[in-house]
Amino acid sequence: MSVKRTVIQEGDGQHFPKKGDKLSMHYTGKLSDGTKFDSSVDRGRPFEFKIGVGQVIRGWDEGVIQMSKGEKATLTISSEYGYGPRGMGPIPPNATLIFDVELLSINGK
Repeated sequence: MSVKRTVIQEGDGQHFPKKGDKLSMHYTGKLSDGTKFDSSVDRGRPFEFKIGVGQVIRGWDEGVIQMSKGEKATLTISSEYGYGPRGMGPIPPNATLIFDVELLSINGK
């Protein structure tokens, strides 16, 4: 399957991340049964990373780069674009992941 992006709220439609940009995002990650496994929203602190350079799972690198600043979306990520057969922490092997994400800023803007 790879990555399916469902737009919940349109972004500005003008500012899109490029490979190597530093992004600030809020997210909530869930398993396909709805079990929440992580959330920057719950911590009250956005997650920051560089896009397209392997700092996050492949599903994020490929899904988030399509978003524009301010966009809220749901990313449904197949196992091969997530953590695959190894799983990680509370994420079981071969799990489909669902992330509610919001692109807050690109390179601090």
